[in-house]
Amino acid sequence: MVKILVSLVLSSSFFYGVNAQVNTEGISEILRKAKEGQVVLLDGFLDPNFRKVDYKQTIKPGPQFIISDDPEYIRVPEAIAMQEEVKPGAVRLYLYNVNGVKVPQQMPRKINAVIKNLGTEDMHLRMLKYSSQKPSGNYFQIGKQGLEDYFSSEVKGDVRIVKPGEVISIDKKFDEHIVKYDELVHGFYEFVIDQTAQISVLQFDPNKTAAQAFAKIDTIIPFSHANAGRGIFPVANYKVVTTDTIKTSQGVSQLIVADGKDDPWITGTIGPDKQDAKNAGNYGVMYDTNIKWKSDDGQALALITWNSRSADNQWCGGMGLTMEIFENDNHKSVVQLPNDRLITKAAPEAILIKVFKPDPIKDIQEIKFTYSPPGASCLPTPLVLVPIKLED
Repeated sequence: MVKILVSLVLSSSFFYGVNAQVNTEGISEILRKAKEGQVVLLDGFLDPNFRKVDYKQTIKPGPQFIISDDPEYIRVPEAIAMQEEVKPGAVRLYLYNVNGVKVPQQMPRKINAVIKNLGTEDMHLRMLKYSSQKPSGNYFQIGKQGLEDYFSSEVKGDVRIVKPGEVISIDKKFDEHIVKYDELVHGFYEFVIDQTAQISVLQFDPNKTAAQAFAKIDTIIPFSHANAGRGIFPVANYKVVTTDTIKTSQGVSQLIVADGKDDPWITGTIGPDKQDAKNAGNYGVMYDTNIKWKSDDGQALALITWNSRSADNQWCGGMGLTMEIFENDNHKSVVQLPNDRLITKAAPEAILIKVFKPDPIKDIQEIKFTYSPPGASCLPTPLVLVPIKLED
């Protein structure tokens, strides 16, 4: 994943920061006429200093969470890049690794995760959510598609039996996919097990299966605390609720999560020695979000986002994400953003996520969505709430 360089998002006593003179009538017209999900041009408007929304963040019950992104680029031809022990119960595994072998030369590899039954009885592995993309050099597309597949996935009837001491591949597809140099392997899984188990991510000879390779590999790559990180984490899901009702008359505001400051990176442990670990980006964490708002002046509320980090370094030049959005009837839609191109690049570009119109029979309305920090993108990705005038 991209190297995280957290920028401080400052509070401002002005709703428009340095853009106090911006043509809000023009912004309303652009957002009113734009198609949801597409990139719009908001000249002179976007500002990292928009007023921040206060919110209450609580940990939701969730699975044991494992991420494999240290090293992101696996330079050793055959090695274990991550290995953790998990207890019976739910597990979320986020695999984000690249074939980075250069020595003695670039070579095709396979990358996969295996699970070993450490218990004394048969282990039942029941897959709940499954997201698996063909290895590719298009990291942004894989990150967007991976989240869409995860949000949309509802696996039923996929139960595998693992004998005591047996090792199997978690993703059968990755035993078939050849990974070329600089290609990303991206897997996102949620499953339940009923025995203690060991999960390992390994890079290996393309002529073998992951289970065959695991039996011969004894090299575990030392961790470097680089990239997003690796390890096992007790936090997988957050509930985020705004503490005050947002009023359209108050102007523009923004919800900032996954910035490493107001919302710190989750912490856990690495390996049997339980050394300190962190997920620098909170990648793979789900933010169940509820924004309460009120149209006290007849305006609608547009939810937009933009790549506020584009000027930071060469890794922050693009941003794309996927969100799970809930309507008032709790109907769910999963949307890739933007939906008219792969990424948004920099201001004045923004993505119009959705326009929420005032409901005349409700005093307080709610915006509900699930956000997860997008892989391959710099963070934070501000979620900006813009009051817009409706047509007469």
